[in-house]
Amino acid sequence: MEQIRRKLEAGEARIGGVLSGTSADGIDVSVGRFGLEGGNLRLLEAVIHRTRPWPEDLGPRVRACLDGAPQNLSQTALLHRDLGRAFGRAVREVCEGEGLPLDLLGSHGQTVYHHDGVEPSGPASLQLGDGDFVAEEAGCPVVSDFRQADLAAGGQGAPLSGYADDVLFAEQPEPLCVLNLGGMANLTWLNGEQLLAFDTGPAGALLDGLARRHLGEPMDRDGAAAAAGAVLPHTLATQLDHPFFEEPLPKSTGRDTFGEAWIRAWGGPENSAQDLLATGVRLVAESVAQEMGRSLPCMPDTLWVAGGGVHNGALMDALQDALAARDSACKVVPSGDAGVDPDGREGLIFAVLAARWVMGQGVTRPQASGAALGRVLGKLSPGALPPR
Repeated sequence: MEQIRRKLEAGEARIGGVLSGTSADGIDVSVGRFGLEGGNLRLLEAVIHRTRPWPEDLGPRVRACLDGAPQNLSQTALLHRDLGRAFGRAVREVCEGEGLPLDLLGSHGQTVYHHDGVEPSGPASLQLGDGDFVAEEAGCPVVSDFRQADLAAGGQGAPLSGYADDVLFAEQPEPLCVLNLGGMANLTWLNGEQLLAFDTGPAGALLDGLARRHLGEPMDRDGAAAAAGAVLPHTLATQLDHPFFEEPLPKSTGRDTFGEAWIRAWGGPENSAQDLLATGVRLVAESVAQEMGRSLPCMPDTLWVAGGGVHNGALMDALQDALAARDSACKVVPSGDAGVDPDGREGLIFAVLAARWVMGQGVTRPQASGAALGRVLGKLSPGALPPR
């Protein structure tokens, strides 16, 4: 790790991040060049982002697990191993294809269970994709399993993006507000020492689920079907009445609350796919705007938006409309305008957290995830070490 520290000091550390998000639509690989400026970690260059498809035999197993198919211990152990191999191979293939030697990798894994705030014994979360297998395949040291230290210290374990956005958006004025529209939607609010980070509810998990169920497609590409539909007022009001939307901070959620069982309750053949998707888009937008108005100290001038949802034109328009309806002048802007690739941001988050592990930086804060102050997140898998 000393060699990586020296490269950080020289501004020459190439650090990657790999994950599959809640939407589980592929393996995201991001690589950045990092360094230190005045002792502070900085992203000096976002080098590359690629999304790799699942290996043919692995994708259906991941989807079945996420959709609630029973998994015995053997299936879980094999999935843990095979996801680790797949993440590591994806990183190696991307980096070799681009001629990018990697110094360090942060691997988030695939979330298969998240407490959603309803587990009576307390929060727990499980990400599959063993870090040792990732390290062997990627050919570099790996920091993984980031959520457990946060949970152990009393936190929600999610979202973790608030512990990295200060690096990725260092050039943007504060207060900084960043929205991720992945499988779930989450917000980062940063203003000096004040940090809030929380989930607002479902995003892609809902919209992609409706598209699979009612369009027979993996997604509503560009939000075209939603744009052609009309909002179903009763369905929208019923779903916005979900208790999660009224929970206090800190809070997080996932597929165990907003998964396939919930999506099945959205309606059947009596409703068109277009109307259901239009209603889903409005729910995502309303839940974000509602939580911003309720939980943020003040409305920001700009809402930077990252994640796959940034490509859904109907959703971006609905977000702007929902904020305007609350008399907010906040502008909804893709994070690419701030120099952060909307598709690559989440991978870079785990690159940042891996760098902060190497630096020994405690990042947790009670007002973000609820965890006690200053825990270092992640566990190291050194992989093959050079001979001594």
